[in-house]
Amino acid sequence: MTLERIGVSRTGAGGQALPFSPAVRAGDMIYVSGQVAMKENGEIEPGGIEAQTRRTMENLKAVLELAGCSFDDVVKANCWLDDPRDFWTFNRVYAEYFPNGGPARSTVQATLMVDAKVEVDVIVYKPQAK
Repeated sequence: MTLERIGVSRTGAGGQALPFSPAVRAGDMIYVSGQVAMKENGEIEPGGIEAQTRRTMENLKAVLELAGCSFDDVVKANCWLDDPRDFWTFNRVYAEYFPNGGPARSTVQATLMVDAKVEVDVIVYKPQAK
């Protein structure tokens, strides 16, 4: 089995290179790096948890599309919230992206990097074409 790195190198604020792949395929599994509410210019989306969750999920959607996947292929999600009081708002926006009930999921509180209020990574099952 070989590993396939998916997506182009990304940069953060000030053009700093980020030392990770947006996603990596290992056989039939795809592991998507944690996504935050980072805009194209490397800055974090302004606003509260709703705006940041929406941007985070759109960033996740873009990486999934690069890998030829969709939210329907996600089997596990790991979610981190900076403030547990944001859970219900986060959950409402998150649910919009998983109308079929969603994957298995863990959600915990953590101090996040770069002023992010939320981070989400996922594991995808997508068999390779033979």
